[in-house]
Amino acid sequence: MNDNLHSRMHVVSDETRNLVNLVLDYSRRRTLAVDTPLDHPTTETELKRLAGPTITEDGVGSSRALAIFEHIFAPACITTDHPKYLSFIPSAPTKAAVAFDLVVSASALYGGSWLEGAGVVHAENEVLSWLAGEFGLPTSSGGVFVQGGTIGNLSALVAARDARKAALGEEKPGRWVIVCSAEAHSSVASAAAVMDVDVEPVPTGDDGILRPDGVRAALEEHGDAVIAVVATSGTTNFGTIDDIAGIAALKDDFNFWLHVDGAYGLAAMLSPLARHKFAGVESADSVIVDPHKWLFAPFDACALIYRDPTLGRRAHTQRAEYLDTLTDAEEWSPSDYAIQLTRRPRGLPLWYSLASYGAETYREAIGHSIELAMQIGTEIKKRPNLKLVREPELSVVVFERADWSREDYQQWSDRLLEDQRAFVVPSSHQGRPNARFAIVNPLTAFEDLVDILDTME
Repeated sequence: MNDNLHSRMHVVSDETRNLVNLVLDYSRRRTLAVDTPLDHPTTETELKRLAGPTITEDGVGSSRALAIFEHIFAPACITTDHPKYLSFIPSAPTKAAVAFDLVVSASALYGGSWLEGAGVVHAENEVLSWLAGEFGLPTSSGGVFVQGGTIGNLSALVAARDARKAALGEEKPGRWVIVCSAEAHSSVASAAAVMDVDVEPVPTGDDGILRPDGVRAALEEHGDAVIAVVATSGTTNFGTIDDIAGIAALKDDFNFWLHVDGAYGLAAMLSPLARHKFAGVESADSVIVDPHKWLFAPFDACALIYRDPTLGRRAHTQRAEYLDTLTDAEEWSPSDYAIQLTRRPRGLPLWYSLASYGAETYREAIGHSIELAMQIGTEIKKRPNLKLVREPELSVVVFERADWSREDYQQWSDRLLEDQRAFVVPSSHQGRPNARFAIVNPLTAFEDLVDILDTME
């Protein structure tokens, strides 16, 4: 390696100390800030004008690069952990989780195998075991943290197909089928497309709940071709929870893999306010939940848990001569349980946060969002120009403004962001435009939401 390159990139020089101090100082300011603005996107042309070229032969220097990020690039990104970020499903990582994410990056940790990362794998597995216990799964359950719900759903469904293949032997159908609700998350259809299998979307009633009668009909129609039934515990658009117990009861008559997509909503099982709504999850063959949504971890993390982890390992272990020392071992290697090999230990920030604050703090924070959704739902019903589309189930509140078109909602949303008042993008249901609050941040207050409603008058 060129000596100059070696000295600039790897040796602990004065330049390196300055670089690290710059980054840590910025991280400290950002983490400890109490009034971080929402910010907003800007155009590519404007970013090019303000920043100029940043990748050059000689480099712009660490101070200049950080200044460009802090004053140009970062303000062009909406702050997802802001209490008034209420669109999609927000992120609200704890200070402990954010701070420890720095530790994970600074420690050169590899989380793919026990051989290389026994300590971090143990810590992640403790979190996964705790979650499995909260969900009522057996103590033998286990899994892995992956990038997000899309990868979690895909990995679980690949394991489900592998299990179905093994059960049928040579008697394979012409096309495999995944059964799910018509309101299931788009990642289920995406997973099916990647796997080249079919999706059987079962219609729901006006409440959006997938019920066993529709699932039974799909199972009777497709028989052994069904890889899995996907039940959703907290849809993204409404927070709706399928009739998981009723669907699980169908296992008495049919042999199928039950996967619970709880990317957003399954975290609510931690709260006594909502735990009763998730009956049947304990019968699942696999579940997912995203800590970067309602478990207060930074992007990106999805906990994938198998009832029988050996089925996940059989489906996902990669074979190669250079991997023999790992795949021939009996130790737990996370890369064996999802469609990934190289992985960072992305479950560690959640582990540190849980270890620091305790589970009860998490239960209270989740309960706050549920109570706040009910409160603002009641407030909406008091206003003559507003109407709830559905009663809030968890912490998502969907409502309409009388006589507003899609354009009206969009202009209102644009004004909110321009005024740095809130980030609430328009949504829709069955072709009708609406507004939607997704509440997961413990710092979001009732007064914040009332102020937003007042702008609709």
